[in-house]
Amino acid sequence: MSASLKSEIRKLNFVHLLLWLLVAAQVIVSKLDLVPSDTVAEPYRWEYPYLISLFPLVTGSLSLPKNNISYLVISMISSGLFSIAPLFYGSMEMLGEAQQLYRHGKAYRFIFGWAAVTVMYLVMVVAVQVHAWQIYYSKKLLDAWFDSTQEKKKK
Repeated sequence: MSASLKSEIRKLNFVHLLLWLLVAAQVIVSKLDLVPSDTVAEPYRWEYPYLISLFPLVTGSLSLPKNNISYLVISMISSGLFSIAPLFYGSMEMLGEAQQLYRHGKAYRFIFGWAAVTVMYLVMVVAVQVHAWQIYYSKKLLDAWFDSTQEKKKK
């Protein structure tokens, strides 16, 4: 059970890393003016705290090889704080711009010709699912580790 859950968490960690790299690339490219601002839009405010979501990714990855319960718990808690919370904030931050795009068909920020709000909402939908599954599988793994330690104590 533990091995299959670890495998699922590793896959989700890989997708999380890809999403993080995507957001980090947008922030870096726009802040360093590597491309014109009409090609890659200025980042939304929620993207900066989302960059801290690398912390739960690292602690979660460090917990897997040695079944470190403390790191896994830290990863689960910090996933909520540094991954999911910025995404919820971002969904509210971009709501007005999304409504304007839907009602009037006007967008003012673009990422390679696409409305930035649309692109970022797609990223957010995938990210929320990845983080929710990470927390779910981490909880299941934590339960499996607790069960195995309880069985060892009984013997």
